[in-house]
Amino acid sequence: MKDPDLFDVPRRPASTATSTPEPGAGARAAAPAPEARAREPAPSGREPLAERLRPRTLDELVGQSEALGPGGFLRAAIEQDELPSLILWGPPGCGKTSLARVIAGLTRARFVPFSAVLSGVKEVREVVAEAVGLWRRDGRKTILFVDEIHRFNKAQQDAFLPHVEAGTITLIGATTENPFFEVTSPLLSRCRVARLVPLSESALADLGRRALADPERGLGERGIGADDEVLRAIARAADGDGRRMLNLVEAAADHARRRGVAVIDRAVLEAAASGPTLRYDRAYEEHYNVVSAFIKSMRGSDPDAATYYAVRMMEGGEDPAFLCRRMIIFAAEDVGNADPRALQVAVAAKDAFEYLGMPEAAIPIAQAVTYLATAPKSNASYAALNAARAAVRETGSLEVPLHVRNAPAKGMGDLGYGQGYRYPHEFEGHFSGDDYLPDGLVGSVWYEPADAGYERTIRERLAAWRAARDAARGGRR
Repeated sequence: MKDPDLFDVPRRPASTATSTPEPGAGARAAAPAPEARAREPAPSGREPLAERLRPRTLDELVGQSEALGPGGFLRAAIEQDELPSLILWGPPGCGKTSLARVIAGLTRARFVPFSAVLSGVKEVREVVAEAVGLWRRDGRKTILFVDEIHRFNKAQQDAFLPHVEAGTITLIGATTENPFFEVTSPLLSRCRVARLVPLSESALADLGRRALADPERGLGERGIGADDEVLRAIARAADGDGRRMLNLVEAAADHARRRGVAVIDRAVLEAAASGPTLRYDRAYEEHYNVVSAFIKSMRGSDPDAATYYAVRMMEGGEDPAFLCRRMIIFAAEDVGNADPRALQVAVAAKDAFEYLGMPEAAIPIAQAVTYLATAPKSNASYAALNAARAAVRETGSLEVPLHVRNAPAKGMGDLGYGQGYRYPHEFEGHFSGDDYLPDGLVGSVWYEPADAGYERTIRERLAAWRAARDAARGGRR
């Protein structure tokens, strides 16, 4: 560990230090001092259900079996109180903060919650100063939990580096955004990334069942129930978000109580809940995930999947103009000359959107999606573009052959401009057999049509022309 004097900054008064929560059942950690527990506010009973029902032990956490299953790295590290610095990455409501609070209850280390929205480098320095003092006095570690760590800029994230590397603090950062984009590389290299996934429908239903049954922290004292079908319907509306699941259950239970009924049925649910809030953010990772799936579904000739992802984007608030742009690119890149009409269809969808607006424009957009997905595919034009681009970059500005140059001014013809050019329409089949590339590239082939759709016809035609050009080239040697 580095010399603690390197972090010699003013300390906060002891009364402001964040206490360690009471350990959960079966924890190996020693209980915090009685005075520390006394400072913790007692539950008022007015907190939202999602807050009251936060898990206290690893076994109470629903879902995340891959990350927290028995024998897994993360569970073992938590249970043995040997946690490395972590980045918890997952969508809203998947349990990042709940997991951090469970860790707080199981560790001997001092646990300091910290918000990237409300705090800055000054507060980081104060926490580190306290961590140094705690380590010097008691040999006790500090875990710093930073919620929404992606909201820190590069300089603020870099402020953690020396303290994480020295072991002064164990950092747990929580983020809904892709840490490989939003967390700086030096900090990321010093942390383990734990990917948390959206909660499954069955996990959400279990959570709702627990909330209705728990008389202490949940809604059990109200005597309100719900059958499995209704719980699954609420889970679908929650769309992988545990917090939203509990909010919906609480709203439905409140509505049932007001109506004087003891069961959450379909009528109660429809009155209390809106449709699902889709996990889609036009600026961040879920956007790129869905767009990638949309393009790959069209490329893979699956109109059902392509339509599904197009609807996901539109229902999630994506600008339909973005879909139209992606389809225009796709039509040229992935369909190409296998069906030249594809580009026309994609452009027509863009024009229809601009003319009609939403929601009516969703109809021609869906038509374009299904047309592109079912069209024959060829990326030969795109491959030719890349090959020609590489040749240009490699060979530079080669001289254009004189016979294909124009001679607009008197005297240019005397210099050879345009001399020897043969007008193709004067030859049989409208083909002269001449070469048009610069001397250093004569004979190069970049466009290789696929044997699909209309490009099969182009392939046959081009093969005949290339054979004729090769023969003519041999006669000119």
